[in-house]
Amino acid sequence: MAAPVDVQVPNVGESVTQVYIGKWFAPEGQWVEAETPIVMVESDKATFEVPAPAAGFVRKILKKEGDTAAKFETIAQIEPAAKPADAGKPAAPKDAGSNGPASSDKIVMPAAERALHEKGLKADDVKGTGPGGRVLKEDVQVQKAAEPKVSVPAPSSRPAAPAPLTSMGPREERRVPMSPIRQTIARRLVEAQHNAALLTTFNEIDMSALMGLRKSYQDFFTKKYGIKIGYMSFFVKAVVDALNQFPQVGAQVSEDGRELVFRNYVDVGVAIGGGRGLVVPVLRNAERMSFAEIELAIADFAKRAQENRLGREELEGGTFTISNGGVYGSLLSTPIVNPPQSGVLGMHNIVERPIALNGQVVIRPMMYVALTYDHRVIDGREAVSFLKRVKDVAEDPTRIILEV
Repeated sequence: MAAPVDVQVPNVGESVTQVYIGKWFAPEGQWVEAETPIVMVESDKATFEVPAPAAGFVRKILKKEGDTAAKFETIAQIEPAAKPADAGKPAAPKDAGSNGPASSDKIVMPAAERALHEKGLKADDVKGTGPGGRVLKEDVQVQKAAEPKVSVPAPSSRPAAPAPLTSMGPREERRVPMSPIRQTIARRLVEAQHNAALLTTFNEIDMSALMGLRKSYQDFFTKKYGIKIGYMSFFVKAVVDALNQFPQVGAQVSEDGRELVFRNYVDVGVAIGGGRGLVVPVLRNAERMSFAEIELAIADFAKRAQENRLGREELEGGTFTISNGGVYGSLLSTPIVNPPQSGVLGMHNIVERPIALNGQVVIRPMMYVALTYDHRVIDGREAVSFLKRVKDVAEDPTRIILEV
């Protein structure tokens, strides 16, 4: 019998010392192909799939879901073996304390598993749209919750007594460990509130011009680039233009707090809701990107965020952030700066509202925008002027081409 091969936590970054063990894709006793994902691990920056180092049977799982493990620590062992004839069949059910799937051989992502529990569903009730048919959180969210079974009482000549105004079951609470990414998000948001002098300024944008431009060129753009043109690419371009005029908004306080750091490039972070929470992948050198490149990059970020496949290096850095709460229906909000950045632009829902235009009341598609900024770096005049420039460019996109 060949010696077992260790499955170890990979090097997920110099600053990362431990990870959180997520979903095991193969239970003990199941045969796995070499280089196929065997387990999901999560650091405080990103989520990674760990591949099987060799083909064979999962001999022993040393760390169960929810445990923490150090970098390079052995978390399972594989017994090398040739592929058996029944390798495609699901492994036999294990007892309640095992790490394998309880009722299905589908691969269920951790966030989806929690959503299944909350809705009272099983993995077999949901069609997975992730890679290899994996069930994602979004797949569960579109499903209706399981309907509780209701017993119908037998007819009675007496009128039914009124139901008591009390809970129809035990009062319960459940506690779910915060994942490393969720803990990092919480810590950084609190740090931003404590370590920066944050202030928010607002404006509103008439979206008529942008909506008309999209409508006129949508078919041509889609046929040429294979993707629809959205609003985010316009706002990325508007932010790049505004940062060129007001570079202070893109500056950052140095680590020792004694200098302001200016950069001759623009790395725009785009806030995206992922399977593990909000993530902010970065568009590097956004000033060099075309509209199509921006749209394609954002679509790729969004897809891989839902699948927890964004790399750690894609989430680091950034000189400015854009957050679009409008996709969730937000009318107005005050976004929080992502340190050490000094500014974040919040986009919101487009709503038809009456406005005064040329002495008349007209209906226009309007969007509120908000700029939260670090007052240690940016003065009010610069912040207001920056946001006004974003508004001007969005309301008249030809300014980007003519540079006026």
